[in-house]
Amino acid sequence: MRRARTTANRTVLTVAGLTLLLTGTWLTLTSGPLGARLPSWWPTARTDTVLLDRTRLAQLRADAWWTPTVLAATIALTVLLAYVSLAQLRPGPTRHLALPSPHSTVRPQALAEALSTRAAAVPGVERARARVLPRRRQRLDVGLRVWLHPGTPPDTVLAALHALTAEAELATAPYTSYTRLRLSTPRHRGSRVR
Repeated sequence: MRRARTTANRTVLTVAGLTLLLTGTWLTLTSGPLGARLPSWWPTARTDTVLLDRTRLAQLRADAWWTPTVLAATIALTVLLAYVSLAQLRPGPTRHLALPSPHSTVRPQALAEALSTRAAAVPGVERARARVLPRRRQRLDVGLRVWLHPGTPPDTVLAALHALTAEAELATAPYTSYTRLRLSTPRHRGSRVR
């Protein structure tokens, strides 16, 4: 669903961008000093040109099909654009990860929350945040960001964090996990003297 939405968004943006680019290029070339240098077969937009003149518009309005068709097309386009806009706000379906036990699954968000909680419980860690992204071919990208207490050397927590990520890799055994661990220490604010 998310891939189809991304493809549709890129297609619409590409078509709209090319249309605007070509229209802008055409208008730029046909107006000003460049318009006199164009060949005679090049279509130009004169200043007195209109899309529909008053007599043609009156003829179209006199036809029985014109008004209902314009109204139906406008309503359909408005409903379609509203649906697409609302679909952008709705998240894609939550993908569940199959675990080694039969009929066992876990959501990536639940796994990330468990990793964050367990990492924050390691002595010397102030707080932690994890992110688990499922990829193709049973691959998981795991990002673990850990903030250390002031004065805690990183090597004192690395062994416990490594054991934690190894345990998470074993728990999601059919998947191959690629873990990136980032350690941070809080910045010390220097004292200011006035």
